[in-house]
Amino acid sequence: MHEIYNLVTGPLAWLAWGIFIVGSIYRLAIMYILAKKKDAPSLAYMSWGFSLRSIINWLIPFNALGWRRNPLMTVATFAFHICLVVAPIFLLAHVALWDQFFGITYPVLDEKVTDIMTMIVVAACLIFAARRIFQKEVRYVSGFQDWLILVIAVLPFATGLLAYYQLGNYQVMIVLHILSGEIMLAAIPFTRLSHMLFSVFTRSYMGSEFGGVRRVKDW
Repeated sequence: MHEIYNLVTGPLAWLAWGIFIVGSIYRLAIMYILAKKKDAPSLAYMSWGFSLRSIINWLIPFNALGWRRNPLMTVATFAFHICLVVAPIFLLAHVALWDQFFGITYPVLDEKVTDIMTMIVVAACLIFAARRIFQKEVRYVSGFQDWLILVIAVLPFATGLLAYYQLGNYQVMIVLHILSGEIMLAAIPFTRLSHMLFSVFTRSYMGSEFGGVRRVKDW
């Protein structure tokens, strides 16, 4: 098990980061080339002002009409994304790894706080899953990749909880936790998780079109 741990914290970790960085640059470059080739006029009316206006308004909970229509999903979505980003970055164990491998250290959150954030991510994923099962129109458009992405997103947090509370074999759980996190990182550029790369550009496009061309709000 020690050899497996060294593998997932060494070569596989470097591989996952390499795939994420190179894959992200590739996807962003391809998106720009395709946009310039197939929809060049849209680049002409891209506006910093309308882009930022749209992004900011969509980042405010319940500000957009779409957020107000489904309060539960709005709360779950905002809580999920905030905790998904903040908890791994400011988790004590993760900061310790950054310090160990790169000599980088920064403030951490209290373990109770990151523990609750981890539970929130898992709970939000259960809400997303229930929505795909019980909401007919969502179930109809849900495919294999939708469920796969949900599993990829929840596994690092679920296994992290199991390892933290030492439920089951701790060594197995910590290896699964690290491995699932690496799978999630490597999957970002090539799955629907890529919305974390493209969402800013998509919202900028929509904001510029609605604000600069249609002269209406897009939220």
